[in-house]
Amino acid sequence: MKELGLIDGKIVDLGEHLISMEDRGYQFGDGIYEVTSVFDGKLFMIEEHLDRLYSSAEKIKLEIPYTREEIKGFHELLLKESGIKNTGIYLQITRGAAPRKHNFPVGIKPVLTMAIRPGDPQGAEKRAKGIETLLVDDIRWLRCDIKTLNLLGNVLAKQAAYEAGKGEAIQHRDGVVTEGSSTNFYVIKDGVLHTHPANNLILPGITRIAVLKLCKENGIKVVEEPFTVEFMNQADEAFITGTTTEIMPVTKVSDVVIGSGSRGPITQKLQELYTEMIKNA
Repeated sequence: MKELGLIDGKIVDLGEHLISMEDRGYQFGDGIYEVTSVFDGKLFMIEEHLDRLYSSAEKIKLEIPYTREEIKGFHELLLKESGIKNTGIYLQITRGAAPRKHNFPVGIKPVLTMAIRPGDPQGAEKRAKGIETLLVDDIRWLRCDIKTLNLLGNVLAKQAAYEAGKGEAIQHRDGVVTEGSSTNFYVIKDGVLHTHPANNLILPGITRIAVLKLCKENGIKVVEEPFTVEFMNQADEAFITGTTTEIMPVTKVSDVVIGSGSRGPITQKLQELYTEMIKNA
């Protein structure tokens, strides 16, 4: 197995410095990205990732110079050349390189870059035990539904959690819980799953799509409405989801123990269903 990169369809060494200093992704965060899971050498929910990629591109008026099939082919090429079977493939597209100015330059070509590295072998242990989290103010912009490279707000939240010895930051806006710094967030109260609606204040997660589908198929009631920090603190269970996180129990938010302080039965059931979903994909 070997770590590899890809730039506009060409395999490269990840150590090569091939991106222009005037690339707008570097200077403005003017671009979008996706991370797609790979299980046993197979891309998982790639169509949903591509749907969100093209949706993000449309929202920032960026024209992707590749078809969906070409982008899927780039993923397959990285898998073949790297030999990695279980991982996440990172993809980003920037608006391209041009002399620095804020408005969109005319006549430049977007730049696609990708990277593949081995996955985290410790993830299964964490998903059984769960993690403690830190409650923080959500200081991000108002278009969190776009998966852009502008992640400084997320980074500061994640760093605050790291410095506090926590596994994730749970964000809120004026007492209304939104999501994690790099994950979607859910609580379970009296057998009902609650999560923030997929509007401009959260990212429409791909694993979130899977979880809501599994709930519908297995009779777990879902309420997609804003809920407060107070409601969260009284929940029976909580968990986060993300492409590389999968379904991760949350046992504590700041000083508040959630439920029994361990993985809850509905969270565990969803983990089992998700594992089966991966096997059958």
